[in-house]
Amino acid sequence: MDNLISTDHLTKIYNLGDFEIHALRGIDISIQKNEFVAIMGPSGSGKSTFMNILGCLDRPTKGSYFLEGEDISHFDRNGLARIRNLKIGFVFQTFNLLSRTTALENVELPLLYNGANIKNRDEKARKALFMVGLEGRENHYPNQLSGGQQQRVAIARSLVNDPAIILADEPTGNLDTRTSIEVMEIFQSLNEKGITIILITHEKDIAAFAKRNIAFRDGRIVKDEIVKSPNKAKELLLSLPPVEEDEIA
Repeated sequence: MDNLISTDHLTKIYNLGDFEIHALRGIDISIQKNEFVAIMGPSGSGKSTFMNILGCLDRPTKGSYFLEGEDISHFDRNGLARIRNLKIGFVFQTFNLLSRTTALENVELPLLYNGANIKNRDEKARKALFMVGLEGRENHYPNQLSGGQQQRVAIARSLVNDPAIILADEPTGNLDTRTSIEVMEIFQSLNEKGITIILITHEKDIAAFAKRNIAFRDGRIVKDEIVKSPNKAKELLLSLPPVEEDEIA
C-alpha cells in the first residue's frame, strides 16, 4: 500500500509566557491512500492540533510531516496555502457556507481561488453536488436547505478540487441522529470510490463508521486499531423510529 501521510516524531509545543504546553509528543504514524480514519480523544488530547498540522493550518515544532512523499513540515505560509488549496478538502461542524451565495456558488469557491474558468467551475461543482445527492438543489441558498443538506454542500465543496485527502472536523456535531447517519453514509460512499477521509469526532457511534480508529491522550496515540465491522448506515436508519411529518426539515 502507498503512504498518503506519514509523520516522524511529530511534536508541537506552545509557549505561554514561562510555560510550555506539549500538545503533541512525538507522533509516528502512517495513513495509506483510500483509508477512512476516525481520530478521537478528550479535550486537550492533541487531536485538534494533529488535524491542524495535517491540514497545513499549523506547523510542528519538531519532527516531520510527509504528504504524498513530500516533507512539508517547514513550508512557509505561502507553501502551506498552496498545499491546502491543491491537496486538502475541509468539512467543518458549522458548515461555513456563504449565506448569500447559492449551493453551486459555494461549491465553486475553491475553484475560483484556483483561477479555473467559468465552464470548468460549473461542471465540477455540479458533479460534486451530484455525488452528495443534491442535484436539483444547485440554486438554493443555505437558508433554503436543511442542516443535513447544508453539510452535503460543504462536503461537495471539499471534493471539487479532487483533493488527496478530506479532513472532517466533527462533521455531525450540529446534526440529529438520522441526519448524522445519512452524512456518514456519504463519507462511506466517497471512501468506497477511493477518497481518503480523516475525521475528528468525540462520538464512538460516529467513529464506528470508519475503518480505523485512532485515539489520542495527552499528546500521544494510545490506541490505533482496525474496525472489524464498520457501521452500516442503511441498517441503522431502518432501526430508527419513523420520522413524524412535522419533524421533516
